Amino acid sequence: MNTRVLNLLRNITSLELKQKNNHRFFEDMPSKAINNELSTQANARVLNNFFFRNRDIYISKHNRFADYPSHTHTFLEMNYMLHGTATEIVDNKKIVLQTGDLLLLDVGSKHSIQALGQDDILINILFREQNISVNLLSALQRNNSVLSDFLISRAVGNKTTQVNYLLFQKKQGSEIQETIEHIIDEYFLKRDFSNSIIKAYLSILLTQLVREYPLSTDEHAGKQQKLMIKILKKISEEYSTITLKKISKQYSYNENYLSNLFKNEVGKTFTEVVTQQRLIKSHNLIINTTIPITTIMERVGISNKTFFYKKYKQFYHSTPGADRKG
Repeated sequence: MNTRVLNLLRNITSLELKQKNNHRFFEDMPSKAINNELSTQANARVLNNFFFRNRDIYISKHNRFADYPSHTHTFLEMNYMLHGTATEIVDNKKIVLQTGDLLLLDVGSKHSIQALGQDDILINILFREQNISVNLLSALQRNNSVLSDFLISRAVGNKTTQVNYLLFQKKQGSEIQETIEHIIDEYFLKRDFSNSIIKAYLSILLTQLVREYPLSTDEHAGKQQKLMIKILKKISEEYSTITLKKISKQYSYNENYLSNLFKNEVGKTFTEVVTQQRLIKSHNLIINTTIPITTIMERVGISNKTFFYKKYKQFYHSTPGADRKG
């Protein structure tokens, strides 16, 4: 890590000195960053998108020497323990972060942080769902992991997930710490094109987390959830030919019953999920091959050209032709 950045983070700021001398928390956020109306409803401070006015990702050092009050936010947050130890209370559960640990907090996850000591350096990385690109989702969807489910649910608006935070403890030989330190360096050194480089590093970081923490959800799921996981895997493998009728027959369920069960558990209809999988596969072929688009449509299982172009535009906010040129 850059020595200049490390020294900057270790320095005691004027606000930290104030908290150290008075042994209590002093407000560190401008009034525009706090949504007072939502704060009343949540019984905790609600931080809004004020941080992203001129940037896509916001990074800060957590102020030391005082307990940080319970709060929540309208964006995603990572807490990275650069050095030392931190104790957080997340949704009433105590979590202790050690050097190299990373905590990913969902939108609306309520948490507080106990006072940090002088040698404790906690870095906050804030970003919005928009920074999770569709291309990244395409890669993540091929992995059966808690993180991929979490990120996909955030980006496509599926609020059925019950995961409010994910803890990634440091692993020996991991590239994750190096990637995070690159992000921190780029942010605080304020060099040319740093915003673009940080966004690229964030995508790399999220993908590294998926690769290094492939935790299956099967062992924790109930009977219906396990069935949905099996069906989702089937969709990812047999997207071009799969039908609800085939799946119902395979698992010995009434077709209407399975359709309703799928919608309740997954948050989308069976048809919507199959279409999304076909669009993802078609997008990969469009940008990575020279196969004619009509052939790609046939290969993924879509025969109606008007339907394909309409759904593709809705999902990617672009056209197949534009993506191929791009």
